[in-house]
Amino acid sequence: MCGVVFVNSASLDVAGSEGTTLDGILFGRATVFALLSAACLALGSVIPLDRMGVARGLWNPAWWILAATFAGILLVHVPGVGREVNGASRWIAVGPITFQPSEIAKWGMPLVLAWWCCSRAQHLHTWWRGFVPPIALAGVVALGIAVEDLGTATLVMVVALLVVVAAGCRWWHAALLLPIALTGFIAMIVVSPYRVNRIIAYLDPYADSQGIGYHIIQSMGAISGGGLVGRGLGNSIQKFGYLPEGTTDFIFSIICEEMGLIGALIIVVLYGTLLWCGWLVVAAERPRERGHARGAPRLSRYARLVGLGVLATVGLQALINVLVVTGIAPTKGIALPLISRGGTGWMLTCFSLGLVMALDRVMAREDRAVEVDSQQRADEVGTAPAVSAVTG
Repeated sequence: MCGVVFVNSASLDVAGSEGTTLDGILFGRATVFALLSAACLALGSVIPLDRMGVARGLWNPAWWILAATFAGILLVHVPGVGREVNGASRWIAVGPITFQPSEIAKWGMPLVLAWWCCSRAQHLHTWWRGFVPPIALAGVVALGIAVEDLGTATLVMVVALLVVVAAGCRWWHAALLLPIALTGFIAMIVVSPYRVNRIIAYLDPYADSQGIGYHIIQSMGAISGGGLVGRGLGNSIQKFGYLPEGTTDFIFSIICEEMGLIGALIIVVLYGTLLWCGWLVVAAERPRERGHARGAPRLSRYARLVGLGVLATVGLQALINVLVVTGIAPTKGIALPLISRGGTGWMLTCFSLGLVMALDRVMAREDRAVEVDSQQRADEVGTAPAVSAVTG
């Protein structure tokens, strides 16, 4: 709902765009994709994750996700299929449908890595057989994405490290990888002039205020213009041709301008609440039993790792976006999940969050089964003395 409201608000212009009229808002692109995303959320909430984790052969979704990921990374460079937007070939166009293959990798890799780690749990503490294979796989995927989108590639690798360490890989194995990863990250920046310019603009945006520093200056101007309570929904000034990408990567700046600091904090609190509720589901334990110091996990390892990967992706992506638009981090084209204008991005995000909801449904079903079993035992205990008296 927030995404539909803010995308339509940021899209308003004096020329009469699709989101300017009531019909354009109710039946516009954002509303249609919001409804499709809600359907994806509902679909994800009924997916049996535990069955996916033990599926074999072609029934295992990990193989299909990997095939779709590698195919998409290659197809963006095929003339007639890949589409270049803002100087970067990140999109695939199939008729009227366009999408970013990196979205498939971003949301699909947690499922792939969770399956790999669970199927080879006995080797996770080792370097060559446990840590290297899943990280090498994630690295190849990230490298293919980094050619056009370094921010998403970095996000994929960070989430991959979190998942494999949570699965049982040694944390110091991940620490050993950091110098190599940092070197590669710097190399990808140095060989790309526009990435170097973004670093320069981050260090001193006013050195070239009409060039490389223009974007971040306009973003900070929108944020400061909102003050405490904002100009009012739909009343942004920066969206009228001043702030590029105001409905996508820099929509948080428009939110700050229209809703002020209070509105921005509400958005941050909503993200925090979403992540906290998801964490309560992923980390839930059974009540303590006699003789056990701690409760036992209520979900399978695979389900918990998938949930962790989804929550980490949402949280880190939102954090990166907020840091970028506020000038705390260098400019990077990464969307604000569930709010920035998008089609496949919204749908895949909602489907992935639906998987977390599916875990909550599993626990709710388990709780009901426990209640029924406890009630049956209580009834048996309550009727035992009467039965004994009759038979006596």
